[in-house]
Amino acid sequence: MTPFLEAIQERVLILDGAMGTMLQERGLRPGQSPEELNLTMPDVVASVHREYIEAGADIIITNSFGGSRFKLAHFGLEGRLAEINARAVEIARGEARGRAYVGGSMGPTGQFVEPLGEVSFDRMKESFREQAEALVSAGVDLISLETFLDIKECRAAVIAIREVSPTIPIIAMMTFDDNGRSVLGTPPEAAAITLAAAGVDIVGSNCGLGVEGIHDILVRMRRVTSLPLISQANAGLPILKDGITVFPGTPREMTDYHDRLISLGVRVIGGCCGTTPAHIRAMKEALAGRQQVWQEPTHLEGMTLLSCRGGWTAVGPGQKTAIIGERINPTGKKLYSKELQEGKVSYIRREAMEQAQLGATLLDLNVGAPGIDEPVAMERAVFCASGAVGVPLVLDSSSPAALEAGLKAADGKVLINSVSGEAKSLSRVLPLAKKYGAALIGLTLDAKGIPDSAEGRLAIARRIRNAARRQGIPDQDIIIDCLTLTVSAEQKRAAETLRTIRLVKEKLGLSTVLGVSNISFGLPQRPLISSSFFSMAMAAGLDAAIINPREKAMMDAWRSAMVLLNRDPRAEAFIQTYRDEQAVATPAAPVSDAPQEIRQRLGQAVINGDRDGIIGLVEEALAQGLAPLQISNEGFLPGLEEVGRRFEKNIFFLPQVMQSADTMHAGFARLKEEMKGQPLESRGRILMATVEGDIHDIGKNIVCTLLENHGFEVFDIGKNVSAATIVAKAREFGVDAVGLSALMTTTMAEMDTVLKKLKAVGIKAFTMIGGAVVTQEYADRIGADIYARDAMEAVAKVKKLLQIAD
Repeated sequence: MTPFLEAIQERVLILDGAMGTMLQERGLRPGQSPEELNLTMPDVVASVHREYIEAGADIIITNSFGGSRFKLAHFGLEGRLAEINARAVEIARGEARGRAYVGGSMGPTGQFVEPLGEVSFDRMKESFREQAEALVSAGVDLISLETFLDIKECRAAVIAIREVSPTIPIIAMMTFDDNGRSVLGTPPEAAAITLAAAGVDIVGSNCGLGVEGIHDILVRMRRVTSLPLISQANAGLPILKDGITVFPGTPREMTDYHDRLISLGVRVIGGCCGTTPAHIRAMKEALAGRQQVWQEPTHLEGMTLLSCRGGWTAVGPGQKTAIIGERINPTGKKLYSKELQEGKVSYIRREAMEQAQLGATLLDLNVGAPGIDEPVAMERAVFCASGAVGVPLVLDSSSPAALEAGLKAADGKVLINSVSGEAKSLSRVLPLAKKYGAALIGLTLDAKGIPDSAEGRLAIARRIRNAARRQGIPDQDIIIDCLTLTVSAEQKRAAETLRTIRLVKEKLGLSTVLGVSNISFGLPQRPLISSSFFSMAMAAGLDAAIINPREKAMMDAWRSAMVLLNRDPRAEAFIQTYRDEQAVATPAAPVSDAPQEIRQRLGQAVINGDRDGIIGLVEEALAQGLAPLQISNEGFLPGLEEVGRRFEKNIFFLPQVMQSADTMHAGFARLKEEMKGQPLESRGRILMATVEGDIHDIGKNIVCTLLENHGFEVFDIGKNVSAATIVAKAREFGVDAVGLSALMTTTMAEMDTVLKKLKAVGIKAFTMIGGAVVTQEYADRIGADIYARDAMEAVAKVKKLLQIAD
């Protein structure tokens, strides 16, 4: 067969449909591992592959979606991981016989990576590496990463696969909701940027949405990637019919978007939940007669794209000059240096939030204070900044170990600051950038220092570019620092810096950056010199600047230049900032300088996720005479309510919610000490469980955490729990409400069983259901009192039902 990546250049390939529902129809028991059938019922698995190939599938996906150590451990099968995955490939290859490509399926582990969860990046990566080794060794043609909710976990999977094989084709798909974000708040653009940088060959989306929704997601991905795309939509959204979960999308409806998908550059079209061989046959037939030749998009040439979990930015031609906030740097900052030595992050959180609010589009993180463990400090800083703001990060360190710690901790594509033209620097930093999918700032200096002439600096920039190319790092991921020298000491070299900017852009086509403020060191009225030089540099083509966003003169110069250089369309951003004269006359106040009453400060600490600072505030409140219940009800809870409001408005996302909950938990722990172990007053007793047959519990665990932080007494009895056990525990604990979770369409119906048994034995507790496949219509049909789309809605509805006032 034609190599897979060549084949998608020639024509659009059809990927097969759902596996799980087909296996369930053929003997998969509720609660059984689908992957176990590779060992016990291989003929059944083979029959599914066979039907999809006969329907026209060009790619069949192995029955190994849950084949990681984490997932198999739920069934006691982790010791047979290699055998299960190898057998999955063997079965698929036996049916393919040169008629179809075999893709090795890898799905999420059901765990969160630190700091949201307890699994380290390295441990998560090793889990995926173990599975990838088994699949690649068994002979798959490609790897398919499917249904990922967490960009950090998906990134770990890609890096693990690339450690196993630098060349195996990788498809990577995230799942998004109808608001256009993943459950952890990642937009499609950020996902595409991060995964492309990590080394995937095809990016796209599966599950969660029908074909129209997937199309809209891919439109957004195309804005930021030139990679081929994949669409793997559900057959509509599930409904319950006669007690059975049904996907209403017909085979014909699954082809309605073929022309639009192909015009976007979709090179693989498949089906997810609810699709059958009939759907695949219709998709295949609908391709006949359509133009299918691949034309790589060129709209991103020269653009450096950077991302984080919640956002992204572009640096380069036609873009606004990026503002890199420089204040998270211990040089001359005693408070920050002291916090670094103590392992605290309050300064980092405060500065990250303030600089982002003042207009920084990137944040520089430097933790290089004397006497600290820099790799540990860098990891801590990345965790903090990533949780505080949706702004991509710049890792500023000369330590390769610290850079690698930060790269592992990051949840997007970061910018490394920096690499120089020295051979030692190039050999240590470039491999890290390649492995972890980062962009680089290249300093125009080497062992001989900074060249006097622009031509000398250009030569070093070219050397860095060429070395990066040899590592496989594209030109657009190199940003050249043309170096700002102090004009008071070397006046003529300021003009050479400006000339270097022009030469780098003209001769190499690379983006440029400067640490602008260095220009005025040692002179009076520094903002006058700095802002004037900044304006001249932007006119010369400067693409990014490392500055202090608090300096009004610099930000004024930036906003004005963006209008004059036609990078602020219709001067909208300028007008928004300066339409009120007061905004011009008064610099923006620091976020946290205004004095606040202690209850407000407690609430703000919860909102900001300031775990380091919450204990000190509790001590202060206690010293002022506030009772523990006052601190909880008048300080913590109003803050958490505000978090809920921001979540509802898509200002906050799940990581920020969990960070706030963790902060509140730390505060509660101190209050419990004060109350000598007595529990805080309960607002109600809630039983939580994932229903029988379902081993997914991330969503349930988040609901439990937030309910506890809102003052409810929660009894979490785990996952894969039988109806009989749920009923027995509800009676034993005398609960006010029972919450049930299910992620899979195959286990939704178990919720109905539980509700009927609760009613049959006379338990009067309210009932609540939720999960990725659950809908309000389904809740109404089975008689649940509450349906919750997410954890914050669950809390709000429980409070309303139990008549608890905010």
